Order: sequence, then structure tokens, then C-alpha cells
Amino acid sequence: MTDLLHQDIMYAPGVGPKRKEMLSKELGIQTFGQLLEHYPYKYIDRRHIYRISELLESMSFIQVKGRILSFESFETGRRSKRLVAHFTDGHGILDLVWFSKTQYVTKNYKIGEEYIVFGRPTVYGGRFQISHPEIEPAQNVQLSTMGMQPHYHTTERMKKAGFTSRAIEKIATGILDRMTQPLPETLPPYITGPLHLISRDEAFRLIHHPQDASSLDKAKFRLKFEELFYVQLNILRYASDQRRKYRGYVFSRVGKLFNGFYNDCLPFPLTEAQKRVVREIHADMKSGRQMNRLLQGDVGSGKTLVALLSMLIALDNGYQACIMAPTEILAEQHLATIQEFLRGMAGIRVEMLTGIVKGKRRQEVLSQLADGSIHILVGTHAIIEDPVQFFRLGIAVIDEQHRFGVAQRAKLWNKSVNPPHVLVMTATPIPRTLAMTIYGDLDVSVIDQLPPGRKPVYTEHRYDDQLTSLYQGIRRQIKAGRQVYIVYPLIKESGKIDLRNLEEGFLTMKEVFAEFRLSKVHGQMKPQEKEEEMQKYLSGETQILVATTVIEVGVNVPNASVMVILDAQRFGLSQLHQLRGRVGRGAEQSFCILVTTRKMSKETARRIDIMCSTNDGFQIAEADLKLRGPGDLEGTQQSGLAFDLKIADIARDGQIVQLARDEAQKIIDSDPTCEKAEHALLWQRLAALRKTNINWGVIS
Repeated sequence: MTDLLHQDIMYAPGVGPKRKEMLSKELGIQTFGQLLEHYPYKYIDRRHIYRISELLESMSFIQVKGRILSFESFETGRRSKRLVAHFTDGHGILDLVWFSKTQYVTKNYKIGEEYIVFGRPTVYGGRFQISHPEIEPAQNVQLSTMGMQPHYHTTERMKKAGFTSRAIEKIATGILDRMTQPLPETLPPYITGPLHLISRDEAFRLIHHPQDASSLDKAKFRLKFEELFYVQLNILRYASDQRRKYRGYVFSRVGKLFNGFYNDCLPFPLTEAQKRVVREIHADMKSGRQMNRLLQGDVGSGKTLVALLSMLIALDNGYQACIMAPTEILAEQHLATIQEFLRGMAGIRVEMLTGIVKGKRRQEVLSQLADGSIHILVGTHAIIEDPVQFFRLGIAVIDEQHRFGVAQRAKLWNKSVNPPHVLVMTATPIPRTLAMTIYGDLDVSVIDQLPPGRKPVYTEHRYDDQLTSLYQGIRRQIKAGRQVYIVYPLIKESGKIDLRNLEEGFLTMKEVFAEFRLSKVHGQMKPQEKEEEMQKYLSGETQILVATTVIEVGVNVPNASVMVILDAQRFGLSQLHQLRGRVGRGAEQSFCILVTTRKMSKETARRIDIMCSTNDGFQIAEADLKLRGPGDLEGTQQSGLAFDLKIADIARDGQIVQLARDEAQKIIDSDPTCEKAEHALLWQRLAALRKTNINWGVIS
């Protein structure tokens, strides 16, 4: 039976070479099994017949039974026409409309014969109509057996070729009919029994042909659980292997560097959350096992200070530390922040290594790193390149604006005799279920408190035809001694147009605010120019910074109290939240103004509402996950997910993620070396999955 699932899709009923090519190119389907895993995205109950007189505009899909009275053809332009069939069930008239394949319609559907018609009703010219309906002779349809009809995703190219959702349904039915033996089970009875999971065979049959909502729920639950269970089993197996394989450096000592900094140089008292996280990190570093910890904290929660304290513990124990940032701007910011923190401390050398450190200077940094005279190295991913060798690297901090996977972390381990302790920081708050899946091999610490004295940023929404009052508000803030950011979108697809908008916007702002001084920053500027403009703003020489999202990370201006985001409808929730985090860093009340057009989609309006109603990054991330799905969350692009989920949805299936995690943890706890006979089925299935369509490499 397993062999049947691996059969070439060309040999499935109703496919052949042409359709095989289309399935392969458009949907990546090459085998029977892959087609069965192309699950329906919705179901429509086909057991009910409506009367035409009962139809309402609000109905999404309907089914009527009746006869075609006549056909009428209308010219709609050069070489195109609209075909209309007038259809009745004796209780009203309904128009059936086609804009293509009209010859097929007149040839195959006869006046006076009884048909069942299915489709989405709309109103045109005061009469209900259905465009391109599904039509079947009434005698061929047994409503009692139709149940809930599955609908499958297809592409535009497939639709144009007449390769519809119904065609996929027929192929899936043909494959299921050929499966005369039950599919082999992929979960053992000690998991399926207590969780009341139906068999894999039954789940596959019901997901494509559910008879009612209850059978559909059972099929979905079984398939989602299995998918998430093997993802979690793989992550936990990997993490367990790492713990057994690698000893961690034991940093039991908290010495004069940590204590000297903590007692004499700390710029402000730590929050209780920061203290708790430092304790968690230190417990890892002295435990004898290698630390792999994710530090989550909202913008401005003080992650860098916690990272520095962790690095000082390593220095106290005679080891070096490094901090890696995703961009040069952020690396420079970290360098400046750390140097500022350590200003009163003697004997700690901090250097930077990025792509712009070249020639003789680069060689100096490399040689001093290798002989141990550099204590803390700040850099970009240049740090993991082969020529970079440390004397004794004890801890690596990774500031991860985007996914930095296990493969890259493994490169860090080669920089040291033992793998260094690893602390991964993220300012994108990640919902628990997503963190459990993307960062599943890491322990998680959360800084869920802002430093004292920080006031929540007040966020409001304005339309782009209400700018006059906005400008007056900006003037008042600047006259009170504050500074302002004005952000224009710079989206890659239309970068040139956006850049022009920014340049024009800068000139407009110079006219509007002629009495003030303005700076301008965007990603296309030379680093030196960008630095000069940023310095003018940092020093207070300019009062307004007109910029693109390059200021999203790594800019700390406590005096800035207003963030204006123009065309806010073009930004995702996480990005809006990151930008808002650039203000509210001083003791004064700060404001974030989201400016949009009046014409917005429902989803955009929802995003703006969420931003105005909460400052909580975790609530925002949860909402973002639900609105957009995990595939394109800021900082967790699909490449960050180590697998393509076919049916589970991390945003909506949080409880199943947790259940799968718990079950997988039980297996790892009882069989850490993966050798017990009763778990053989699980390890065989995991090995089979790793060879197939799942990019497990990102995780292991």
C-alpha cells in the first residue's frame, strides 16, 4: 500500500502526461501520496437543494434543481461573447452565465432536461445569476451520498486549462478507490489510543470525503496531530542529542568584572524581569551543559544589557565573547552601546568585525582575536567565516532580526574546543506555539517588563487628508524640545518609486517645516553619508529625521517623542510595532501616528486597530500570526520554518502544537538514545520523513 502512495501521478485515473506536467509545475505534485496530501481548503454541504425563490444575496454557495428554458448569446467585445442560460425550478428564474467554453456548454447541456446546478449566486439586472456553474444531469446525482464537497486550491494556469478543483477531487477519489488495503499506520497504539485518534487510513478517506462536520473534525485532528508530532519529535530528539553530545564550559565564577559593572557602572537598576533572566542564563552557564537559550524581549526592554552581563560572566572565567547582528548598522549600534556601558571599566577590549573592516585593520583584529587580547567581538555574520579564530570563545550572542538557523550556529561551535554557550536575542515577540516550533531546540527566557519610568507610547490613526492638524502637533512637540521621525515605506518590489516618494516627501517636509532643520536617511545612501545624517539627529542638530525603515532597528534617540508612519497600510504589524519602539525611550510621553489612505481592506483596518489598542508586543505578534500565518511573519519567513505544513496551522492549532510537544517529550524522556523496540515505528517514520519533502536541515 505504501508503494501505491509512491506511484507516479501520471498513472492516477484521469491524469496522463499533460496533467502530470501541470500538477508537477503548478502544485509540486508528483506522486499519488502527494496528491492525497494536497488537502481541501474548504467544504460545501451538497445535500441541500434550494428553491430559486429562497435565494438571498448573502448566500455563498447554493444548489438548485430544474430545467434550462432557453439560451441567449450577447456580444461583449471583439471575438468574445457571453452565453446566458435561463433556468427554472418552477419557483423562479435563475440565469446561468459563461464567458468562455460556450461551444462546450451548448453542445453538452440540453433545453428541457433536468439538471442540478451548483455555484455562487450574485444579482445582476435584478435577477439571480451564477457564473460558470457546476452542472450535472439530475439522474447522476445522489444527494444523500454527496455529503460535504471538498474544494482544492488550483492556480490560474490550471483554471484556464479547465483543470478545476472538481478535477482534483475526481483524481483523489480515483486514487482512494484503488487503495483496497488500509494504509499502514504511522503512529503506535499507545499514542492513538489515549488520544482517541482515528486510523491514518480513515483520516485520509474522510479528509477528502467527509460525510458531516464531525467526521471532518476527526480527520483533521488526526492529520494535524501527526504532522506536528513528528516536527516536535525531530526538534526534541535533536536538542536531546546535543545535550548528551556536548559538554558546556562551566562558568561558576562571578568575578570582579561582573560585580564591578553591576555595582558601579550600571546605568539604571535592572527590572525584576532582567534579574530573573540573568539568573536563568547564569544557571545554564554553570550547569556543565552547553546553553542554547532564546531571549525574547520587546523593543526597549533591555536585552543588550542582559547580554552584556552574560558576556562579563564569560570574561570573568577567562573566556572571550562575541555578539552577532544581522546588519552593519545594528552591529555599529551594539558596539556604541557596549562601549558606552563599559565606559567606566578598565581592561576590557571591544572591537568590531564586519564587511567594512578591511585590509590591515582586519588583519589586526583577526590576530588579536586569536591571541586573546580582544575580549568582546561585535560583528555581522562575518564572525562565522573560516578565517575568524578565537583564543577561547565562551559565549556567542546572536541578535537575530531574521532566522539564524542551527546550521550557522554549528559553525560557531567550531570556533572553540567545546561549543560556546549560545544566547539568541529577538526583539520580535514570538507567540509561544511558533517559538516552540521554530526555536524548539532552545530554552526560552522572556523579559516581559519595561524599564521604570517608561510611559506606553500613545498610538493614533489619521487619514492622509488630515495632515494639517498633524503638522501643528509636530510643531508643538519640537518647540517643547523634542525630535520627530517621519517614515516613508520602502518596499523592495517598488523600491525606485518609493525612493522617489521619500525624496519628494523630504522636499515637501522642508517646505512645511521651514523653521526647523531636517535629516534624511535611506538604505541606498553611502554608509558615511548615512552615519553623518544620523549623527546630526542623535546630537540634536536636526529636529526631524525623514527616513525609510532603516531606522527600524538599532537607533536609540531618547529625545525623539513622535513617530509618524506614512502609508502605514503598507506595513505589517510586527514592522509597525518595531518602528513604534524607536520612540518612548525617554521619560516624556511619546506618540506614534499611523497615516493611511481612507480606502483600506478589512485586514488593514484590523492591523491599524490592533496597533492603536495595545503596546504589548506578544499580543501584536499573536494577532500578526493569526492575520498572516507563520509563512511571512517578520523575522520568521517560511525559510525559517523547517518544513512545509500541509494541514496544520501554527496560529490556529496552538493546542494541538502543545499536545504534540507533550507526547514527543514523553518519547524522548523514556528513550533518549532512540533504541527502544516499542518506538521503532516512530524512528523509522521520522527517518522516512527526513528523506522526503521536509527541509529538516534548517533545524538539524
